[in-house]
Amino acid sequence: MSEKYKSRLRALYEDEIKPALKNELNVGVMAVPKIEKIVVNMGLGEAIANKKILEDAVKELTAIAGQKPVVNKARKSIATFKLREGMPIGTSVTLRKDNMYDFLDHLINIALPRVKDFKGVSGKGFDGRGNYTLGIKEFFIFPEIDFNKVEKSKGFNITIVTTATNDKDAKLLLKKFNMPFNS
Repeated sequence: MSEKYKSRLRALYEDEIKPALKNELNVGVMAVPKIEKIVVNMGLGEAIANKKILEDAVKELTAIAGQKPVVNKARKSIATFKLREGMPIGTSVTLRKDNMYDFLDHLINIALPRVKDFKGVSGKGFDGRGNYTLGIKEFFIFPEIDFNKVEKSKGFNITIVTTATNDKDAKLLLKKFNMPFNS
């Protein structure tokens, strides 16, 4: 009988990070912060004029995240931007469990080190409730994206949602995963 797949980072969290955090924060097993989900969001204002941009973004985000994203539609009309309610304006994917850990592993160990003149990610992306948001200007840092097949470079946001109740605990959790903070 084959063993069920377990992500490398998930095993690292359960075997090393969780016990270390339990001791450092002096909390019970259930109060140890963990990562709940990772949301990758790509807003595409240009999709109003060109539908192909949205189709390409869905393909590219599928390649990066390993999971098919949903297309986000406008909730209300804004005449200034020629935007009507229900028009597709972005795409996002929510990663959980092993997909989430695999994506985080890929982001920290492969994609971020490929950023030109990389000095670490900002430690100021926390929201006050233990969640961290990171903006990526160009998705070419992911090796899954073929530079020659992309018409236009796109950026996106990555939000790491944790069970930590404050930013200090969340930053400590992400540091244990080797997130390269510059501050």
